[in-house]
Amino acid sequence: MPRIAPPVAAPVASGRRIQTRRSGVHGKGVFAVQDIAEGEVLVEYVGEVISWQEAQDRHPHDPAQPNHTFYFHVDEDRVIDANYGGNSSRWINHSCAPNCFADERGGRIFITALRNIAAGEELSYDYGLIVEERYTPKLKAEYPCWCGAATCRGTLLAPKRGWAPPGLPQRPQAAATAPATETTAPQSRRRGSRR
Repeated sequence: MPRIAPPVAAPVASGRRIQTRRSGVHGKGVFAVQDIAEGEVLVEYVGEVISWQEAQDRHPHDPAQPNHTFYFHVDEDRVIDANYGGNSSRWINHSCAPNCFADERGGRIFITALRNIAAGEELSYDYGLIVEERYTPKLKAEYPCWCGAATCRGTLLAPKRGWAPPGLPQRPQAAATAPATETTAPQSRRRGSRR
């Protein structure tokens, strides 16, 4: 039975710290309203916790944009679908040079500042999508990156070898589950970050 992950009173400073508004990167984005310190937990990625099978059954939410969802891979069995019961965290955009990272703790996902973030700055984390298919130019083009960073990979897909999302230790290829969000088609159990 699907369940909604309850919001958490994370250890945060008082007052409104983040705001959702139009982004120059892609659609909506989340911005710092006040300065945020490195290591600060900003928001929990919440929504309905469902199985991979349920995610596949629901896909796509929007047939016009089949690779845009609010799925976040938790583990081999569970996905958070922020399309249902989600909060502002679902609007945090990808960047190849992020200022945040997704931190999985006990089956819950917390978006945490990777560095000091100035008021007015857009929040981002590296979605690091992991797809078990061979990375072809066509596949990379299905997941374009618009972050504009000097280090932009041009795709939301994570490099195949030795990559770890910023803020986490590098891992060998064999342990290929990024604690990030799944916003892609759940076909082939595409895993990783969010879009």
